[in-house]
Amino acid sequence: MTLRVLVADDHPVYRDGLRMMLTSTGTVDVVGAAADGIEAVELAAELRPDVVVMDLQMPRLDGIEATRRVLADAPATGVLVLTMHDGDESVFAAMLAGARGYLLKGANQDEILRAITAVAGGEVIFGPALAARVTSYFATLATVSRADADPFPQLTAREREVLGLIAGGLSNRQIADRLFLSPKTVRNNVSNVFTKLQVADRAQAIVRAREAGLGR
Repeated sequence: MTLRVLVADDHPVYRDGLRMMLTSTGTVDVVGAAADGIEAVELAAELRPDVVVMDLQMPRLDGIEATRRVLADAPATGVLVLTMHDGDESVFAAMLAGARGYLLKGANQDEILRAITAVAGGEVIFGPALAARVTSYFATLATVSRADADPFPQLTAREREVLGLIAGGLSNRQIADRLFLSPKTVRNNVSNVFTKLQVADRAQAIVRAREAGLGR
C-alpha cells in the first residue's frame, strides 16, 4: 500500500529534495508540498494525506499550531515532525499538539521512511537522538507523580493515618479514641513513624507532615 504524504517546510531546497527522495522509494506518494503552516493546514484538509511531514519553524503559522489544526480537522492523520530543533520544549510541545513522531533533519532516508510508516500505522516514534531523553523525561515524571501521590511511601497505611492525626494536633489518647485503638498500639505506631521518618520527636514529625500537606 502506497502512503499518501504531505510535506510542509519553508525551505524550498530541503522541501523539494525531501519530496524527490520520498517519491524515489516507491512506497510513498507525495501528494502535496506546503511552504508555510497555513498552506499545510489548507492542503491537509483538501488532500487528506495519511501523514503530514511537518517542520516547526515556518512563516504565517508555526508547525505546532499547524499540527493542532490539521488534527482538529482530521484526527486520524499522522503528523511526523521533521525539524532542526531538538530542544525539550519543542519536542514535548509537538507531542502535546498531537504529533506522533519527531525526527531531526539529520535523519537519513531509511529513518524518515521508517518513521512515516510507523506514524501512518498509529505508532509513536522518536529519532535515536531523542528517544533516550524522552524516556528519561517520562521516567522522571512518573517518579515525581508517585512522590506527590504518596510523600511517605515507607509508612504503612495505618502509620500514615496516625501521622496525619499527629499533624492535626491530636494526642496519643485522642488518636486512640479516634481510631478505636489501644493506647499501646498507638504508641507503637507513633514510634514506627518517628523511626521511619528519622525524626527525634513529635514536633519534627509535625513539621515533616505539614510540609507534605497533612494535618492542614
